[in-house]
Amino acid sequence: MANKIRLDIVTPDRMVYSADVNMVIARATDGDLGILPGHAPLIAGLEIWPLRIQTDEGENLFSVCGGFIEVRPQKITVLAGCAELPEEIDIDRAESAKDRAERRLKEAQAATDIDVRRAEVALKRALVRLRVAEKKM
Repeated sequence: MANKIRLDIVTPDRMVYSADVNMVIARATDGDLGILPGHAPLIAGLEIWPLRIQTDEGENLFSVCGGFIEVRPQKITVLAGCAELPEEIDIDRAESAKDRAERRLKEAQAATDIDVRRAEVALKRALVRLRVAEKKM
């Protein structure tokens, strides 16, 4: 098991994933991270972006809507507001959220900065969910 690292993905609702993996690729707020067993300790903020997990069986994608990642030499913990496997994503709901956010951004002239930022975040979350549901990077 020396070539594995434990990964736990946790949201406020549940433990989404817990397994020994070969590698995790995450988009932190200051760039991409490739994490292998024995990685130096770190804590970083996560972007709304697919989390890539490499195992002996292949690669898995998770839709992650921000949060934090804590890395220790033999364990990675992802704390996210939401995280979903491709098969858990409601594509129709994600498409509706995308359309709604795009509409709000088009109407942004009358909106406050907060409304615009919320619409941008909602659009980004919807696009990441759709990308993961389609298993595309």
